[in-house]
Amino acid sequence: MSNLKMKEAALIYLDRSGGLQKFIDDCKYYNDSKQSYAVYRFNVLINPSDIVELDAELGNHILHQPLKAAQVFQSVCYIAVKTLSLIGQLQTETQINIVLKLTHLPPLPSYYLDLCEFPRDYTSQRFYTMQGIVIAMTTVTKYTQGARFLCSDEACPLSKDKQIVEIITAESLHAFQGYCNNQPFRFQSLTVFLRDESVNKMNIGNEYKVIGIPTCVKTSQTAVCVEANSITFCIPKVPSGISDNFRCLLSLTSSSCWKFTAILANIFASQIVPPGTYNLLKLCLLMSLVQTSDRNKELENFLDILIVTSDTLLIDRLLNFSISLVPRGIRHSVSTEIFPTVSRNKYGTGAVSIQAGSALLAKGGICFIGDLASHKKDKLEQLQSAVESRSITVYISGKKFGDDVDQQMTFPVQCSFWSFLDMDSPSRRNIQKTNMLIGQMDCSLIPANLVEAFALLINCSESSPCHPLLPTVQHTLKKAIDPEGLLYLASKQFTTEDFEKLLAFAKNLNVEFSLEAERMIHGYYLASRRIRTDSICGSKLSASALKYLVSLSEAHARLNLRNKVLKEDVLIAALLFETSLTLKYGAAVFCVAPNAVFPFEQYNEDYLEQRDVYLTECQQQLQQFIATYGPGTAIFASDE
Repeated sequence: MSNLKMKEAALIYLDRSGGLQKFIDDCKYYNDSKQSYAVYRFNVLINPSDIVELDAELGNHILHQPLKAAQVFQSVCYIAVKTLSLIGQLQTETQINIVLKLTHLPPLPSYYLDLCEFPRDYTSQRFYTMQGIVIAMTTVTKYTQGARFLCSDEACPLSKDKQIVEIITAESLHAFQGYCNNQPFRFQSLTVFLRDESVNKMNIGNEYKVIGIPTCVKTSQTAVCVEANSITFCIPKVPSGISDNFRCLLSLTSSSCWKFTAILANIFASQIVPPGTYNLLKLCLLMSLVQTSDRNKELENFLDILIVTSDTLLIDRLLNFSISLVPRGIRHSVSTEIFPTVSRNKYGTGAVSIQAGSALLAKGGICFIGDLASHKKDKLEQLQSAVESRSITVYISGKKFGDDVDQQMTFPVQCSFWSFLDMDSPSRRNIQKTNMLIGQMDCSLIPANLVEAFALLINCSESSPCHPLLPTVQHTLKKAIDPEGLLYLASKQFTTEDFEKLLAFAKNLNVEFSLEAERMIHGYYLASRRIRTDSICGSKLSASALKYLVSLSEAHARLNLRNKVLKEDVLIAALLFETSLTLKYGAAVFCVAPNAVFPFEQYNEDYLEQRDVYLTECQQQLQQFIATYGPGTAIFASDE
C-alpha cells in the first residue's frame, strides 16, 4: 500500500510540474525514431521542496534512497507508456531508465559533502551537494550507457559521451596565496563523473555547485568519486558595502577627484611597508585589483604589472599581501606550471587529462608569477603569447596518448599577471645594455617583446622616488621587535578586512565613460602613436595600448567608487602609462616626471592640495599635447 501511495504521488507530481507532458514528448521522439533501442532514458526534473510537501515518504525516498525512488517513477512511466501506447517497441519495465534530476538539496549540513571535514559517510548512495573550482578535466570519451564500459562502436545508439573533472573547495585556494606561514599543507581534489547532457558543461577555473551521488572511495588517498546529477554555476554574493571609516574618508575628500585614491595608496599595506612609501606601486596594485571580477563573463580589462626592483624581498611580501585581498589571488610556485599541461588520465578511461595551471586557476583574479628571470626561455615565450592573445592553446599528441589524430584545445586566459625583475641579479651584472635613451630602463634580462606585453612597467630601485630608504629600514626594525604589532594609526583605522570589503565593492561597480573622458583617452592614444613612430620600427604603441588606457581609467574611477569615468581619471591613466612608456622606450615629447602621480614627499592635508594643483597643471599640459600632436581630436575645455 505504501508503494502504491508513492506511485500515485509520483504521477500527481509529474502532472502538476509539467513532467508528464515532457515525458510524453520524449516518448514521441523515441517512437518516431528509426533506430531500435534496448534502453529508453528519461530525465525527470525534481524539486525536493515541492515533492516533500506533496508526499513526505516519496520525498524522503528521493533524498535518501534515490535508486529506489527512481524505480517508483520507472513503474509509473511504464504504466503511462502502455496505457497511452506511447512507444510501440517497449516490451518490459526494465527497459525504462529514469534519471532523477534534482533542482537543489535542503540547505542543511548533512547534505553537504565537504572534503575539509573527515571522517564522513560517503557510502550511503544518496544525494550530496558539493561546491568547488575545476582544476582538471579530461577530454570526452564514449561509453555504453547500459553497462557503462568503453564502447568501440561509434555508431552504437547506446554510446554516449563521458567526461571526468576534478574540483577543489574554494578554501583550498589559501594554499596558493603565499601566506601559509611555511606550514606544510595538503588538499584533496574531488572527482566528478559527467555523463550525457552534463558533458562539456564545466570549464577549468570556474566554480560550480554539483549535486551527485558518491560512487566510490579510494581509502588510501581519501579520494571521493561522485556521479554528477546536476551542475549549477556559482554566482558570488554581492558585497554589502564599505566600512564606515572609508565612507567617512570618501565624504571628506569629495571635493577632489584625486585625494581619495591618494590616501588609499598612502595607507595601503602598512603591515608590509610604512605609509607614504611605494605609493606609485601601491596605487597600481590597487587599480589592478579592482579590475578583477567575480562574475562569469569575459574579463577583458586586465592590468598586468612588471616591477623592476633591487629589493625583491620587500616587493615579494607586498605582492603576496595584495593577492590575498581577492578570492582568486594565486601565487605561482616554481615547482608547478603556469599554463595547462596534458597527462595520461589516471582513471583508465582512455581520455587525456588537462591540468589547469596557475593562470587558469586565477580566473577573474591575479596570477603572481614571481621573478621573471627565474623562468626558462620557453616559459617566457609562452607567457608572452598568453599575455598578448589572452588565450593558451594545449596540443594533445595522438601518437603519445594512443589516438589516431592530434588535437588542440584553446582556453581563455582571464587574469592579470604580476611579476618583478631583480636589478641586482648576478646575470644582470654581466649584461649591460648600451645606447640607452633618456629615462629608459635596462630590462635586457628578458625579451623586449615580453616587457612590452605588460601594461605597466614600474621602477622601484634605490634611485626611484618610490624607494625611500630610511622609513623602510625603521619599519623593518620595528617589525623585527614586534612582528604582530600595529605600528601606525592607519593600520588600526583601516584594517585588512576594510580593504577587502572596499575592493569587493569597487570591482563590482559598472562604470561608463563620460564624453570628454572618451575624447581625451582617444586623443592621447593617437598623439602618443604619432610621436612614438619611426620609419624603421613603425609605431611602438600597439592597439592593445588603447585597451590598457581604458582599463587604467576605469580602475581609477572604480577605486574612487564612481560609476562614471571622468577626464581626471584619464589623466592618472595617461601619467601612469606615459611613465611606463618612458621606462620602456625613453622620454618623448609629452615628458612626465617619474614621480608625476605623487610629486611630493611630505604627506598631509597641504600636500594633498598642492598635489591637486600640480595634477591640474598636468591635465592642461595633456590637453595641449593632444591639441598639438593629435590633429582631428576635439578636446573640450573645462568651461565647455
